[in-house]
Amino acid sequence: MVTLASLTGGAAAKQQRPAATVEATAPRAAGEPIMAIVSIKAQKVTFYDADGWIYRAPVSSGVKGRETPAGVFALIEKDKDHHSTLYDDAWMPNMQRITWNGIALHGGPLPGYAASHGCVRMPYDFAEKLFDRTRIGMRVIIAPNDPAPEDFTHPALFVPNAQAIAAAPARAEKLAREAADAAKLADEAKKASVAATKEAALFTPASLRKLERAKTRTDAELAFADKTLANAKTDQAKARAEDLKQKAAAKAAEATSQFEAAQGDAKPKLDAAAAAKDAAKAAETKKVDTQKAATEAKLALEPVSVYISRATQKLYVRRNTHKPWADGGEVFDSSIEVPVTIRDPDQPIGTHIFTAMARNDTGLRWTEVTIDDGDNAKNALDRVTIPQDVLDRIAPTAVPRSSIIISDEPLSAETNYRTEFVAVLSNQPQGGFITRKPTRPMETDDMVASGDGDGFGFFSQRSWNPQSGTQYGYPQYGNPQAPTQYGSPYYGNPQSANPRRRGGQYYWQSQQDW
Repeated sequence: MVTLASLTGGAAAKQQRPAATVEATAPRAAGEPIMAIVSIKAQKVTFYDADGWIYRAPVSSGVKGRETPAGVFALIEKDKDHHSTLYDDAWMPNMQRITWNGIALHGGPLPGYAASHGCVRMPYDFAEKLFDRTRIGMRVIIAPNDPAPEDFTHPALFVPNAQAIAAAPARAEKLAREAADAAKLADEAKKASVAATKEAALFTPASLRKLERAKTRTDAELAFADKTLANAKTDQAKARAEDLKQKAAAKAAEATSQFEAAQGDAKPKLDAAAAAKDAAKAAETKKVDTQKAATEAKLALEPVSVYISRATQKLYVRRNTHKPWADGGEVFDSSIEVPVTIRDPDQPIGTHIFTAMARNDTGLRWTEVTIDDGDNAKNALDRVTIPQDVLDRIAPTAVPRSSIIISDEPLSAETNYRTEFVAVLSNQPQGGFITRKPTRPMETDDMVASGDGDGFGFFSQRSWNPQSGTQYGYPQYGNPQAPTQYGSPYYGNPQSANPRRRGGQYYWQSQQDW
């Protein structure tokens, strides 16, 4: 009986175990992938287009101690034939990067369980098939469990204006022309100011003083010549003195003429230089303003991503500029960052991703994915008040692939000028994340792109200590022996302390005001 019970129990346990994921394609024509959801629990990845799932495959995520971090990411770089710089030049074909410190989706061996150093391995053929279907900025969600997008409606979700959408391309083109014209005029005004300043330099007070000193010197030479002539005793000495006097008189007359002429010409020249300088300054201001407007109009054509953090009580906006960066990837605009009001800020809100999947009769059709418990998705949106001026800037032209993320977490330190949002769940293992070298903080030289008048603001980040097991004073992953970082929650901001003992990674920004 014991043997029979044991065999029966073993069979029951085997039946309860979820079946292994097999590679599958939806029985319909696949659209462009909008998001990918990786389930750590089920060891699978599912890609979704506007109408539902399109591709599904088993994966192999990070092993214990090098766990793939759960959180919210987006594709930031693609490399068809990538070789690891961390792991002995290991081949990672069809690599699709989601953090600059080395987390990516790529083809690799799948033993049927977690086996990577933190990346998400997909079947080789599957990774190759998906490589050409995806694009930079596609949302990647890594979840501890196995969520799926669900249709969702809420009055706080963006409702685009049909007229604004229709007018957006023409407006962007018009403002781009105006910005080009303003840049040309600013360049011409600058050249004119340089020329006027150069000419006026001859008539500055310093120049006038120099001419006045020359006049005084030549007058003294003439007086000396007169005295020499008066004291001459011989005809020969008188002749030399007379010659000296004539030369001194000519020089004195020339110096006097130059000084008097400069005095007469100085004021109009100086006035002209000042006017040219003011004109150049005004032209430069117009150039900056028109370029900013042109950039905003161009960005309005792109999907907009919004991140709302309960930890920092801020709202962040990102849009892809499609401007390539020399070291790889593309630049993301980050020029909007504002405080946001969250009701009951000391209560957990969870992590919810709302995505505009397609247009419909009312504007946009949205889905919702929750990857961390807290409040439910509806209540999470109810608790947030987005500033009206921000809504006015981004909602009228919101397009499919736009998203709103609400989370307890701050943005990760891996969020920078070449990423969309990176946020990890601090109550989940992050071994594969923290054992990697943090992304190099942005240097002053990196700011050159934001100084060329394109209106982009860029994030830099504080590199955090990869050897530390904690952040903000809270031990992570149940290791009470681990050292702490920063000593207090969220860099000494007691209002943003998180009662769920979330750590996450803080991010610093260096950006232009919008």
